[in-house]
Amino acid sequence: MALKLWASSTANALKISCSGAKTPPLLPFSISRCFSSVLDGLKYTSSHEWVKNEGSVATIGITDHAQGHLGEVVFVELPEAASSVSKGGSFGAVESVKATSDVNSPVAGEVVEVNTKLTETPGLINSSPYEDGWMIKVRPSSPSELDSLMGPKEYTKFCEEEDAHH
Repeated sequence: MALKLWASSTANALKISCSGAKTPPLLPFSISRCFSSVLDGLKYTSSHEWVKNEGSVATIGITDHAQGHLGEVVFVELPEAASSVSKGGSFGAVESVKATSDVNSPVAGEVVEVNTKLTETPGLINSSPYEDGWMIKVRPSSPSELDSLMGPKEYTKFCEEEDAHH
């Protein structure tokens, strides 16, 4: 009960609402459910990975929504640089205090960089899923695969519908 009261007070102080209200224009994200963010400029999968296209390289990680459901991340398994990933194929795993989940690649291509910080500090996925908690960088073999992924609005709606069924 104290935690619920604290969360409510904190949300009120920060002017955060779970009612689906419009995001203030100065914030670079939208609130999809309490304390879960979806960033503009990224693409999303139905298995809760995000991808940021940066020219010839795509940065990939798991969403804030996913890490919130997993709980505290305690171990991350990642591929080696120069390995290949396939669209929809597993490239690693995230182990939390609750469960272990495969992480799937939104695009096919060659892994050009791996976030080695996650080996020592897997909790970066919880504290900074879209920045310090990125997992791999891939050179997509077919950049047009990004076109089939969800944008922020579609992903937000997907998460709301998914949460309503659980």
